[in-house]
Amino acid sequence: MSDTPSHYGKLKDRFLRGENMRIRRVVICLWCLLAPTILSESRQLRAADGEKHLLYVAVPGIRNYVEYGGVGILVYDIGAGHKFVKRIPTWNMPPGQAPENVKGIAASARTGKLYVSTTKRLACFDLVTEKKVWERMYEGGSDRMAISPDGKILYVPSLEGPHWYIVDASTGDVEAKIELRSGAHNTIYGPDGSRVYLAGLHSPVLSVVDAKTHTVVQEIGPFSRSIRPFTINGSQTLCFVNVNELLGFEVGDCKTGKVLHRVEVAGYQTGPTKRHGCPSHGIALTPDERELWLADAANSSIHVFDATVMPPKQVASIKLRDQPGWITFSIDGRHAYPSTGDVIDTHSKRVVATLEDEAGRPVQSEKLLELVFANGTPVRAGDQFGIGRR
Repeated sequence: MSDTPSHYGKLKDRFLRGENMRIRRVVICLWCLLAPTILSESRQLRAADGEKHLLYVAVPGIRNYVEYGGVGILVYDIGAGHKFVKRIPTWNMPPGQAPENVKGIAASARTGKLYVSTTKRLACFDLVTEKKVWERMYEGGSDRMAISPDGKILYVPSLEGPHWYIVDASTGDVEAKIELRSGAHNTIYGPDGSRVYLAGLHSPVLSVVDAKTHTVVQEIGPFSRSIRPFTINGSQTLCFVNVNELLGFEVGDCKTGKVLHRVEVAGYQTGPTKRHGCPSHGIALTPDERELWLADAANSSIHVFDATVMPPKQVASIKLRDQPGWITFSIDGRHAYPSTGDVIDTHSKRVVATLEDEAGRPVQSEKLLELVFANGTPVRAGDQFGIGRR
């Protein structure tokens, strides 16, 4: 009788019931272990969903060409495919008077302030009320400034002049002045707030300033030509600089001050450029520092380099709708923003959107950054420079 089919069927049923019980116990145990993590991640996602990621674009940000967005600060919703949201007024343009070139943009989430410089003035805007807080005109004009990580200090270069102003960001008052006579131009505040990097249009040397004493403590270079746009890595051990007459970039050691590498773009030739007078005017590190992106004006392209090796290795090129003169990134590094108004997915290396104003006209600017809001309050601010954040 023990060998009958019905006996084997009963044994099989008991075995399957036992297996099912064991599987259920395993599933319950796994759920107990994973539930806190799943719920935590769910809460984080819901919190992230409540944030608003906005791109702030100051115009006219290509010289004073109002055809690329007019005059003001244009705001785009990054999460909604970079849809135009609003225009924040900056300055009135009197009839018959040329508009002022926007020269720089900076913001602090800690203080809730946005700063825009032009050839003649620097203004501070409240990010919540969108009202102008103060406006100053400094002797010699103003250029591309930088803000300290705590939002308290601005380094404001005179317009290709002899000096930089150190400005109280809450009032616009000048606290000190550094005179280098280098053609003051591009300025980067180190991510830890300890150093400020000053580049002049007429100098092949990058000056490094102690942010506490406002004195030059080091020089990097000389590079092969005068420095144009540049960037630094998060640990402030390396700088990557554009120089006149080079379709490519040079690499400097921020510790020793020595020039380490010269990298030329392969497979492309230099040619006429609309602006800036140099083949590569625009260089940026992705926030994770894995890639270095380089502007190529003559070929209306961006060239991407693998920055995990030294010197960085050219790996890709991206065609744009116009000649780029600047590059920066979203805070999370998912989007690249060349000055042409193209929006590039950094993973696929494809253009996924193009910036337009409220009338559907193409927008271009070299002065833009991301701001993140939560419940109407700014919580994170990007930077106009593509600085490494690792």
